[in-house]
Amino acid sequence: MLTSKRLARLGSGVFDRNDQRKRSYKLGATHQQQPLIDLSLGCTDLLPPPAAVQAMGDHLQEPRSAAYCLHAATASFREAAAAWCEQRLDVKVDPEREVLLLVGSQEGTAHFPLTVLDPGDQALILDPSYPSHRGGLELADASIQTLPLTPEQGWAPDFQAITASQWDQLRLLMLGFPHNPTACVGQQSWLDEAMSQAQHHDLVVAHDNPYLDLALEGEAPSLLRCPQWRERGIEFFSLSKGWCLGGFRLAFAIGAEPLITALRQIKSVIDFNQCQALQQGAVVALSDHADWPANLLPIYRERRDRTLAALTGLGWSVPSPSMALYLWMPLPAWARAQGWGDEQMAAQLLEHCGVVVTPGSGFGEAGRDWLRLALVRPVAELEAAVARLTPWWQQQC
Repeated sequence: MLTSKRLARLGSGVFDRNDQRKRSYKLGATHQQQPLIDLSLGCTDLLPPPAAVQAMGDHLQEPRSAAYCLHAATASFREAAAAWCEQRLDVKVDPEREVLLLVGSQEGTAHFPLTVLDPGDQALILDPSYPSHRGGLELADASIQTLPLTPEQGWAPDFQAITASQWDQLRLLMLGFPHNPTACVGQQSWLDEAMSQAQHHDLVVAHDNPYLDLALEGEAPSLLRCPQWRERGIEFFSLSKGWCLGGFRLAFAIGAEPLITALRQIKSVIDFNQCQALQQGAVVALSDHADWPANLLPIYRERRDRTLAALTGLGWSVPSPSMALYLWMPLPAWARAQGWGDEQMAAQLLEHCGVVVTPGSGFGEAGRDWLRLALVRPVAELEAAVARLTPWWQQQC
């Protein structure tokens, strides 16, 4: 056997499966096929702050931007992240001991379990959850426990469903609100309860928070608002969503000093940091354009409302999300009656309508029979995508 059992457990990622389907669609293109409308990734069409991109371009001319970048060379970025944290969350942090630059928050959440878990240690994730949460635990050979989220409970985690003995066996709790894929903003009280349980049962809480500034309704929670975070907490932030810099892979973690130190040690044997040019662009974004995410909210709100209205007209009842970027859509009754699952429904939408969405089961067992649609195209294209569905949908019903 040439590959590991770990690799078999990881399986094929949902985004890779979608990518293969898209490739097959394009390779088999005929004049009758419609061009793809790709709504499968949270990769926005909206632009980042021009000044941030300009700063990257300016610094690319400097020789040091072509050099390997070790931790010491990330000081200006870490200082900017610490200043942003104080301004945004009213929390003072030490940029040297409590902040770490990441190659995207996905990298951080995938590597972090290696810092606190030994093989067989138990960790709890939400179900559904972002794929790197489970993936990181698989890489750490952890024993994975799941906490299902349901629409009946408003996607709230039911921590009371976990017994005291189960809490005692856990070493790590991985959360993420605002939540991907359900697009639920969540509540601060949920994180407060999680941290209280962690304090009582001696475990670590990691919170993935790339959507902090993209709440359409209410205020997004943050682990850094929990007093105990300096003892046992770490939170992951990203410039991918709020500043539209996804492809630049710029993110950071803020957390308890032992956890930041441990993650830095893991990273030191796995990767280097982004070049100085990218870091300088991030510094400009955080320092001079902290309000950039707020400018996106009216755009996403209109996309949400107009797309929901179009889907309602089609006959697809979809809950209204409280967070920007996604719709979390239950399979229609007629599709379930035909025995279709979410993977088959997504494949059918691509084959017959040229519209790409993400199967919910790629986010966990509790995501089965759901689809995630990303609001990452202009309103006209989103409405056009729904219009494409109409004749095919009517044939199925």
